[in-house]
Amino acid sequence: MNMDAAAFEELVIDELDRLPDDMVDGLENVIFVVEDRPEDGSLDLLGLYDGLALTERTQYGMGELPDRIIVYREPHLEACDDEDELRDEVHTTLVHEIAHFYGIDDDRLHNLGWA
Repeated sequence: MNMDAAAFEELVIDELDRLPDDMVDGLENVIFVVEDRPEDGSLDLLGLYDGLALTERTQYGMGELPDRIIVYREPHLEACDDEDELRDEVHTTLVHEIAHFYGIDDDRLHNLGWA
C-alpha cells in the first residue's frame, strides 16, 4: 500500500479522534508522533510508547518532558492491503500504545485481544 506522510498523519489524527473520550481524556503530558520507521529501520514495529506508565510514576510534575506515542508509517503500509485495513491497524496500534501509558502490559493486552 502507498500513502504519503501527510495523508498518513491525517489518518492517524482521524483515528485518534474516533477513540472513546474516556480512553483519551486521562492522557496527561503525552504527544502523538508519526515517524516513517523505527530507529533500527525495521518494519516489525507498528508503534511505541516512550514514557513512564502511570502505574510506575511516583513524582511527576511540572517541567517533565512529555511522554510520546509514536506511530510508524512504513510498517503500517507494509502490513496493510487497503485503507480500511490500515485504519483498523492504526486504531489497534493507538489503543495498544495508550494502554501502555495506563500501565497495561503486552500479556494483558494479548488476553484482551489488543496485541
